[in-house]
Amino acid sequence: MTDPEPHTPSNGRTFLRLLGYLRPYRTSLIFSVGLAGVSQGSQIGIAFLTGSVIDAIRNGQHARLWWLVAAVGVVSAVKAASLAGRRFIAGNQSLGVEYDMRTALYGKLVRLSFGFYDRHQTGQLMSRATVDLTNVRMFLGYGLIFIAQHLLTVVGVTAVMFAVNWRLALIGLAVTPLLVAVAARYSTVSHPVLRDVQQRLADVATAAEESIVGVHVVKAFAQEEATLASFEARSQAVFEQTVRANRQRAFYVPLLGFLPLIAQAAVLLVGGRMVMHGSLALGSYFTFNLLLLMLIMPLKMLGNWIGLTQRATASGERIFEVVDEPESVTDRPDATDLPAGPGLVRFENVDFEYAPGRPVLQGITLELAAGSTVAFIGHTGSGKTTLASLVPRFYDATSGRVLVDGCDVRDLSLRSLRREIGVVSQDPLLFSATVRENIAFGRGDATLEQVERAARLAQAHEFIARLPKGYDTLVGERGVTLSGGQRQRLAIARALLVDPRILILDDATASVDATTEARIRAGLEEAKRGRTTIVIAHRASTIALADEIVVLDAGRIIDRGTHAALLETSPVYREIYEHGQLDRQAVEIALEGGDQ
Repeated sequence: MTDPEPHTPSNGRTFLRLLGYLRPYRTSLIFSVGLAGVSQGSQIGIAFLTGSVIDAIRNGQHARLWWLVAAVGVVSAVKAASLAGRRFIAGNQSLGVEYDMRTALYGKLVRLSFGFYDRHQTGQLMSRATVDLTNVRMFLGYGLIFIAQHLLTVVGVTAVMFAVNWRLALIGLAVTPLLVAVAARYSTVSHPVLRDVQQRLADVATAAEESIVGVHVVKAFAQEEATLASFEARSQAVFEQTVRANRQRAFYVPLLGFLPLIAQAAVLLVGGRMVMHGSLALGSYFTFNLLLLMLIMPLKMLGNWIGLTQRATASGERIFEVVDEPESVTDRPDATDLPAGPGLVRFENVDFEYAPGRPVLQGITLELAAGSTVAFIGHTGSGKTTLASLVPRFYDATSGRVLVDGCDVRDLSLRSLRREIGVVSQDPLLFSATVRENIAFGRGDATLEQVERAARLAQAHEFIARLPKGYDTLVGERGVTLSGGQRQRLAIARALLVDPRILILDDATASVDATTEARIRAGLEEAKRGRTTIVIAHRASTIALADEIVVLDAGRIIDRGTHAALLETSPVYREIYEHGQLDRQAVEIALEGGDQ
């Protein structure tokens, strides 16, 4: 999912966009910076008081010593209170930023079209929503405040040092140009490495997610060792790139910490000689060195803050790749609601391609009469599911129009359109929730009676009643605790509950046995009354639901008509039907042989 290097946004632009998430927290940010200033001012005050204590001890001023020590205690309390307040505010700010970013990212993910998910891996997206988001949150919530505090320290302490002794201040700051140069170099070389670490971590997350979801396949084919080897290879790539990042850190961070110590040694030497010659008071000498230590600390931490900033920027780039993804299927500014109607569907000279230059549908012109049941038949890859997916506007036609009750689906709001279309896929997804919640997913206000009615239509009520808690039984992740046929029937009930004017059944009885299929067909015969139904199927028994059959081949409609007529006129349909009959006979023969 990474963009080519020429399209990678600049660090500065990404950094400024990240700062934009602090806009709602301007007040708390100002308070945090203010408290940081109080904390650092208190530290400077303690440095001056310590110098005065040294002078008081040297001059035998006992009474003054007590007052100075008491003042140190008061100023220390102020420092502690400001530090506690700053950390409390920064913590709340950090959580708020994380909440805002996670909400924005998740909101974008649920708005993106099917085409986006066709191109991107789940593990990659999950990595952005977890690891990358945490990096950004830590930086905006805590790191930025610490950096601001250290900048205040550098500016404030430098000014005070010049006020105490400008000669020593120049010596103490002599290494600053070299320090800046090293820091700039570290920032430049670390960013691409840290960004690659984040990408490789996402690869590991993808491998882990696929292995966990596909654990039944892994075990069924005894591929545990091969899967582990593949995972180790990705982990090794993370390890090697992380070692490279740590090698950079091991070189630059100690160097950035060492350079200020050279300045400190020079100040100790020159300042000590000045005290010996009487040109600098001992208390001022102590004060200056305490101030220099305050200055050295943020300078030594410069490498850490650069690393934190670069990690956050690299993570920000990956998050913004998702946030900036164009929403190819979205409501137009003047989108209207789908008006009431019987469910007439019309395709007008429709072309579609997933990738430019690779057409999937070509010149589709077709009308589905309101209330009719039409079956789409064709070999694998003929475009059946794609054609049906254009009706609820999961994808937009490349050219031509798709109309529902006379309205171009692109002129309608997605919510009003999809509210009138029920979809049952071949491999339905169930959520980790109760049976009732899964059936009522598209209609949260449905009563238990309405849920049960939909379940009865889908021939699901009987097996639901046998579950430990009936409709309140929790379904495992992806419905793993249920059989394929049970999941299919719950999906059909979910579609029927919203009472759609258009029903799309994409091989919806593929996962059930012949007996259950017959019962579901009986339910569907009642459920499809008064609504337009599109059936995508291969079984002759399911095709029998249809009033009309449309035969597709290589993305084009080649025949349409009734079952009897197509057996006479359509070689493609006859081939598909006869193969289905042969498969059924083979199963019956095998079963008969097993009974003997």
